[in-house]
Amino acid sequence: MRRRDDTHTRPTGSRPAGAVGAAHDRGWDGDVRAALGCAGVLLGLLLVADWAADSLTWWRGALWATLALLLLFVLFPVRVSAGVGWLAVRRLLVTRRVRTDLLTAVRPLDGVAQRLILRDTLGNRVEIDPDVLIRNPNLWYLLDEGARVSEAAGTLLCGRTALRRLATRLDRETALGVFRVSDMK
Repeated sequence: MRRRDDTHTRPTGSRPAGAVGAAHDRGWDGDVRAALGCAGVLLGLLLVADWAADSLTWWRGALWATLALLLLFVLFPVRVSAGVGWLAVRRLLVTRRVRTDLLTAVRPLDGVAQRLILRDTLGNRVEIDPDVLIRNPNLWYLLDEGARVSEAAGTLLCGRTALRRLATRLDRETALGVFRVSDMK
């Protein structure tokens, strides 16, 4: 049975070098390792401290393991992936998907943790960290292509300015990266 957001559209423009049908967050694996490391270090420290105090029992060990598991759940990163016409955000238990070629709104949320909220005409909504798009140009390209299709179709009602600001930030970060690599600070 097909979902209502599984329609396909044709891509416009050319793809960047190295882009294939779908793109994923390249830093996700490292973020998962960091989350596992933090949870493991916490568990190890709690067990060693409890053992040194000579108060380690099986139920206290289970309590420390539960606490470390909760920390892992809090720190576990979301996995962002995109393809032609869609962008998906996968958490531990749920995957949310938005059609980028049917976007109605793109809104930035400023604050301690910046977020970009995307909504489509089908009522789907995802939140992503803009830094994920900056670190992964292929994800940005696929989102931008879908947003251009939405803008041309007239469904993108608000968010053009937010996308332009993000594009400017991406260009600036790319230029700074080129300067850093070529020692032209």
